[in-house]
This record gives sequence, C-alpha cells and structure tokens, in this order.
Amino acid sequence: MKLTMITITSQGWRVQLPSGNQQQLTDLPQTNAKSLFTIIQSEPTDGGILYCELPEIITFPEGTFELSQWLTENLNLPFLTNVKVDEFPEKAADLCWHLDYYGYRPGKDEYSVESLLTVGNGYLGLRGTTPEMEISDDSYPATYLASLYNTAYSQVQDRTIANEDFVNAPNLQKIYLIIDGEKVAMSETQVTTLHRSLDMRNGLMTSRSQLSLADGRSLTIETAKFASMAQRECYSLRYRFTPDFDGTIQVVTKADGTVYNYNVARYRSLENRHLDVLKTAVAGPHALLAARTKDSHITVLQESFLRSPLLKTHELQTEVTDEKVFQSLTIEARCQQWYELEKTVHVTQYRPDEEQPALHLSPENPAEKFPDFATLLDLSAAAWQVLWDNAAINVTGDFMSQKLLNLHTYHLLSSASPIGNVNLDASVTARGLHGEAYRGHIFWDELFILPFYILRFPETARQLLLYRYYRLPAAKTEAQKAGYQGAMFPWQSGLDGTEQSQELHLNPISGEWKEDHSRRQRHVSLAIAYNVWFYWHNTEDHQFMKDYGLELILEIAQFWQSIATFDPTTNRYAIAGVMGPDEFHEAYPGAEEGGLKDNAYTNMMVVWLFEELANLKETFGTEVFQQIQAKTGVTDDLVSKMEKIRHQLTLDINPDGIIAQFDGYFDLLDLDWDHYRAKYGNVYRLDRILNAEGLSADDYKVAKQADSLMIYYNFSKNQVEEILQDLGYREQLPEDYVSRNLHYYLARTSHGSTLSRVVHAQLAAMVDEKELAWELYQEALYSDYRDIQGGTTAEGIHAGVMAATLYIPLTTFAGLDVREEVIHINPNLPAAWSAIAYHITVKNVDYYVKVTTTEVILTTSTDTRVIIKGKEVPLTASEQLVYPYHDEQNKN
Repeated sequence: MKLTMITITSQGWRVQLPSGNQQQLTDLPQTNAKSLFTIIQSEPTDGGILYCELPEIITFPEGTFELSQWLTENLNLPFLTNVKVDEFPEKAADLCWHLDYYGYRPGKDEYSVESLLTVGNGYLGLRGTTPEMEISDDSYPATYLASLYNTAYSQVQDRTIANEDFVNAPNLQKIYLIIDGEKVAMSETQVTTLHRSLDMRNGLMTSRSQLSLADGRSLTIETAKFASMAQRECYSLRYRFTPDFDGTIQVVTKADGTVYNYNVARYRSLENRHLDVLKTAVAGPHALLAARTKDSHITVLQESFLRSPLLKTHELQTEVTDEKVFQSLTIEARCQQWYELEKTVHVTQYRPDEEQPALHLSPENPAEKFPDFATLLDLSAAAWQVLWDNAAINVTGDFMSQKLLNLHTYHLLSSASPIGNVNLDASVTARGLHGEAYRGHIFWDELFILPFYILRFPETARQLLLYRYYRLPAAKTEAQKAGYQGAMFPWQSGLDGTEQSQELHLNPISGEWKEDHSRRQRHVSLAIAYNVWFYWHNTEDHQFMKDYGLELILEIAQFWQSIATFDPTTNRYAIAGVMGPDEFHEAYPGAEEGGLKDNAYTNMMVVWLFEELANLKETFGTEVFQQIQAKTGVTDDLVSKMEKIRHQLTLDINPDGIIAQFDGYFDLLDLDWDHYRAKYGNVYRLDRILNAEGLSADDYKVAKQADSLMIYYNFSKNQVEEILQDLGYREQLPEDYVSRNLHYYLARTSHGSTLSRVVHAQLAAMVDEKELAWELYQEALYSDYRDIQGGTTAEGIHAGVMAATLYIPLTTFAGLDVREEVIHINPNLPAAWSAIAYHITVKNVDYYVKVTTTEVILTTSTDTRVIIKGKEVPLTASEQLVYPYHDEQNKN
C-alpha cells in the first residue's frame, strides 16, 4: 500500500510521499492545505496518515474541516489522523460509514448540518442538534413523527389561508447546564470547538464540544443520541461533561410543550403553533408530557426516564408547569472529572378515532419500559445490521461515492423501515423525517422512492402503498368535485388525502404572493399506478392486487378516460388542464386559468396505463377483473374507450423529432440563458427570478426539471417505443430522436429540482454518453451533502433524489432491468468504478449481484434464470455463477 505521511508540528507541515520524497510547508494552514493537495496529486497514493498532537482544523468559506477529512473529500482517497500503518486498511474502510462536521456556523449552514445528521427509524426522526440547542434562526431542534399533521389558518393579504403542516412535536431532548446563573448554550460566543459525527451503521449521532463561560472558564461536553431501530417508539440520549474548574453546576433536562414550527423561513409569517399541552407530570426520574394537535386532534404522549450515578448521591429537583417539565441536579463539580446523565424517551401518537391513552405516568416499572442507553443501542445496532445486509450498495474504486451511497441509504431507512412502518398509515415525505419543506407532504417523489423498498423490503413497500389505498375515497371525491370520474389523487397529500397544495405561494426573491396552480400536476396519480404495477411486477403479490392494487389502477384509469376529450378535426383525444413534472409552466402565456394541454409525459404515461390494464385483465382473468370493475363502476364500455384512447392520444412533434413538452410549447420564447447566469449565478429557480423581474416562465422554453424525458426514467427505450408505436408516431421520428430530445431539453432546463439530474443521467447513459451521465449523476449524488441549491437541505433531505441515486447504480451502471418478465443485466460501469455489489429480492427470489468490468457474479436463493448481455443464463440455488461478458468499451 502506497501511503502519504504528513507530520504537523509547530514548525510546519512535513510531507513524505510514497516514493520517499519529502517537502516542508510553513505558510498558513489554509494555503498549506491547498499546497498539500497539489503535492499529493504529484504521485500515485492509496491515501495517507496525518501525525499531529491535536486534530488540525482548517476553515474555508464553504465550511470548517479537519485536515484529513478535507483531503479525503477533495482527493477521493482515505486520509486518517494518528493511526498505525497496520491499522490503516481497516480504519480506512470504516471511514465511509461516518459523517463528520466541525465547527458551528449558525443559520442555514447549521440547519443543513442538522438535516444530514438526523437520526430516525421511519416512525420518528430527530434533527441533528445537540441537547442544548433551541429553536432560533441559528439552530432548529425538532422531533418529527410520521404523519403527524395539523391544519392552521393564517391571514394572507385579504384571504384566510389554510395550511396543513408537518408538526414539530414537543421536545424532550433538551439538556443543558447552568453555572453561577449563566446558561451554557450553543452560541457563537460560547462555542470554542464542536465536532459532530454520525455513524451510519447504527444511527448513532455523537458530539464533542468545548464551551467557554463569560469569565473564561470552560467545559467539555460529549453527547450521543439515536432513534431505536429495534423499538420504534424509543429514542435515547447520553450527556457527559467535565469542567476545567471546581464549582457548582446545575444539570437541567426539560420536556418542552411550547415548541412551534420554524424550519422554513418563508412559512414563518404564517400560523406555526399547532399543539395544546394536555398534561405534564413528573415522579422523580420519570416524566410525562402529553399534547394534542389543535385541528387534527392527534394526541402525542411522551414519557421519559433518567439514569445517572448522580441520582444515588444527589437529590433530583423537579418542577412542573402547564406546558413544561423540569428535572435538575445540582452538583459540586471537580476539575477534569466526568459526569453523566442518560435520558430515554418513549413516544406514541393516537388518532382521534383510536382509543385514547390514559394521561398519567405509566404504572409499570419504568426501568423495564425504558431500557438503558447501552442496551437499547445494542438492540438498535443489531436491527440496523439486518437492514444494511439487505440494502447496502458496495462500489470499488471510488471512496466518496461509497460514502454518499451509504449516506443516502441511511436516510432512506431513517425515513421508512420494516420496523418503523409496520401497520403505520404513512408514506415517505418529500423531505423524510428531517425537515418541514413542502409541509412534510407526500408527492410524486414516491415514484423515485418506492423502488428502493420494493427491491429490498417489499413488506415496507406494501405498507407505503396502502397509504394511498386508504386515501382512495378522498381521491374519488376530489375527482367528482372537478367534474371527473374515478380517482384524482392530490399533488400534495398529508393526513387525509385531500388536496393540500397551497392556493398562494410566496416568492422569496420578490417577497410577493402569487396564485399557485401546482395542484394541476395530475400525473401524481400515474406515479401511484406505476408504483402499484412495479410492486406487483416484482413481488407477484396476488392478494395485494386483488384486495387493493387492481382497484387503485382501475380508479386512476377511470379518471384519465374521463378527462380525455375527443377532437373530430384531428381524430385524436386530448388531455387539457394539467401540468407536467416541469413545474415552471403552470398556464399558457396571459391565460387567467392554469393548466396546459397534451403534456407529453402525462399522455404517454396514460397510454402505458391503458396498455397495462389490458395485461392485468389477461393475468387475473375475467372473473376477478369483473369483480373489481363492479366495485369501481368501470364498465366494459369504459374499458373499450380506454383501449381506443390508448391509440389516439395526441403528441406534438416537430420536424427535427423533438417531442413537445406540451401543445404550444414550440411557440414560446427562447431565453437568454447566458444573461441570467451572468446576472444571478444560480438560476435553479429561474421561475422566481423571472417573476421578480415582472416576467413569467410560462412565456419561455424553460424547465425546472426533466418533463418529456421523464418517460425514459420509468421505462426502457423499447418500452417507450411501444408507447409511441401504439400512438402511431414512431415512424415519423428519426433514429437518433432520443439523443436529440436529450440535448434539446438539457439546454433549456435549469435543474431546479435535484431529481432532474438523475433523469438526464439515465437518458445520457441510454444514448451512450457515459461522461455526461457520470457528471450529472455525481451532481445529484452530492446535491444534499454539498447543499448545491443554496440552503434547501436546511429544510430537510431530498428523499426522492437520494432514492434515485441508489437506483441509478443498479440500473444505469450495473445494467439491471427488472421491468421485463426475466431480469436483464447489461453492465455499463463508469470509469471510476471497478465493481459494484448489491442484494435485491425479485419475485420472492433473493439475488446477490456483483458486476465488475469483466464479469457478472450471481448467487440466488432459488433456481431461476437471468438474461446477461442478451443471453439467457440459468442459475442454480445457492451456487455462485461467474459469467464473463464482452464489453468493447471497457477494452478500449
């Protein structure tokens, strides 16, 4: 192993390269780091070791880093501090499982760190704050429970606006110290050093800080917390501190029911208090706080239990108010001595139609209900390991991609899991259990999210799909209100499945409110139908389809046949009044009413849906299908109409083979992209920029994200061509129409959604533009970690793009296609990866797959077959198959 050795002393930095060459650096640390980077690049190396008395902390405009961390991220190689050479391989492998942040940068940067350090289990999520932090512009502690929503009413201009919010639940994480009347807090004036770390293998977040008092004295505080993956209603904290002085210290822990929603700046002028505290109680180390949401009347009951050696020698003081519980210990602390407190919290929520809990402290032995920190952590770590065994994606040759794949997998499992979501009426929000953007609602992001669970944890995917089924009555009511049949699912869904999209939207650039037409993105129902099909196709869960899936698909299909209208002049059907995935285009230029006609993605998805309906009828047989038809009111005549529409929907295609995003798209104005990039730099949200200038994105050929091209994310090129053939358009398209459409729309897309890069990456790989595919994929992979959209990660992680960046390695790069009857594998590894390995479960068969640059290695749980590079290959249960494949590109 070729390692670079770096020694740091008061005289400077000495660099020893693998060849033995040495160089000395004596200038400022920031300059040193950049010079060091250049020096290391001059020779091949497998990583390096830093030797220094204390961690070398450097600060750049983009953040504060420990030097080995900065080198690791910028060189994409493992660098470690103060390890032995023989320990390096093991510790280097461990490095990609840790997320580390140094320093304290209050505001949006801190909010983003807290999102990425969130601990969760699918039932609850705790943002990555330390116990001392408070709700403020600087930091935002929050406790989120899946599907905890409440509607609040605000006065906006001359209108009363109702907004359903994802509620920040009462805070029982609060622990802090008081010394001589001074509260020790996480503030810029008190924080000397701060290091937070998340171990993604077991969901444990730790912190170590040094805080200074006004008189110059200081303390070191270490904390740890996790949400149990074994007992979903529990989370636990450990709080340790040591002073550099002798003195009286009061340790305070609090249950706080006065919390409010404050995560998203543009929502702060609206009503943000959602809770009424019902009960507070305390009995020694045992405390209780019960609250109820003001409008939805969901009861949240939290109980906590304290443990500490100090409780044996010191009296615990308690205080109860109407909305808070205080428990405190006052100790005579000794210099350099450590003191410790543990707090385990049990959280449950109850809907109004459920039996309500008794609002008093649990009568049973609290020590049994609340396991100690170490015991609960061991159980949780074991549960996490089971999840990782099924979900991990391992790549060889690319350290940072591996780390970010781990990070995204971790956050998906924190957002929903086999343990956290058992019998839970919830789905994965667009921002996970991590923040309040989009008010914690569920969107079409499920289209990108569900495959992660379908291929690894099908029982969890089933539960997530049931969230939609249980809201089918609301979707049917929404369709009826709009004058349609069937089920019209809302663009934003929350508690009960009614439309929760805003009627007015605040433009943070102009500060003005404008009408919001986003609810016209009716394609969300097509995403639901696709996920039902994808689940059925990969699990063959007949019972689910008979009980739920067929009904969902038929009701959604009925909606689309009812919204399609026939135009005798073209002899084709049209679908009007909708929006596509683009989101920038809400209406035609100058139109008072929102909606567009013949959105290409929507129409092609409708064709697929009607095609699939015919397949399902054949699969399940006439008797079963007619039973569902009778239940939904979808007559044979309506099914025949769907068959007709499937061949006669309208697309607008120009002579160059560009499929118009919607009817009239080619009549829009071209935009001077160079002008706007020069003026604003970041043009991701070009719609807001144009609006602030008194213009509208509706007038221009611009897009927030992939729209027409989205069809190629859902289906293979052959499947899309079947759709185009069904419509009678394939013959008028040139052979290279996919590449033409990719570059046409790529030049007109701002990537205002991080999902956009994923879609374009898959399409680039489809037309064999590997470098473009890799560049776009890497931007998507880093998008939350580097918060490339200028602060949106502060409002929660982007669950959709995280899931999509876990899907692309399997499909686009490892060449997996699970959309046919037999699994296909056509490897197309990027140059940065020498191998990828993963587990999936398809049709009740467990697969272990490893793809290298020369061979595919497969092990399955059952005799089966796959198709590799077009050739059918039989597989014997539990026997490893090594299949060499021929790839001219890899040879060149």
